Amino acid sequence: MFSRHWLVMTTCIMVSAGCASSQSVVVSNPVFVPGNNQEVVWERTVDVVHSYQFPIKREDKLDGIIETDYKVGASLLEPWHKDSRGFTSRLESSLQSIRRRAFLNVTRVEGGYLVGVEVFKELEDLKGLAANSAGAATFQTSLDLTRDLDLVVGETAPSGWLPQGRDAALEQAFLRRLRGQF
Repeated sequence: MFSRHWLVMTTCIMVSAGCASSQSVVVSNPVFVPGNNQEVVWERTVDVVHSYQFPIKREDKLDGIIETDYKVGASLLEPWHKDSRGFTSRLESSLQSIRRRAFLNVTRVEGGYLVGVEVFKELEDLKGLAANSAGAATFQTSLDLTRDLDLVVGETAPSGWLPQGRDAALEQAFLRRLRGQF
């Protein structure tokens, strides 16, 4: 009984992850948005960023820049997050720590605005095994009391992130959504 539920749930997740990226229409980057009201264009662009659940780090309307903070990649078990596009991307985010960051540029042109999207993907690079155990940080009652205050062992260096380039699938999803807003 349990294996049947697990199989149904896994199939639903795989189908929903695959269907989310099955759109093959390529949208130009930057996309042209008709209109003459900068406030409307800006707010709809921010709404698109929020629909992908990216936290906005910085907005500058004068320069036309929206910069997001990092967002951890969605795994197979998180179909409600839309940042991992397709089954392969979701599987990768399930097995390895991935994060993404987006930059959007809104530029005034004749007859409307050009909205450009760049999404950068990074892979976590741990320098070694993280030796985090609660046992090393506790005092043992069988030994004499010692005044060593450096008992906690942990990661010797902070984790690094390796750039993986731009995430074209997520950029296209952003652009299609932006085009649909107008």
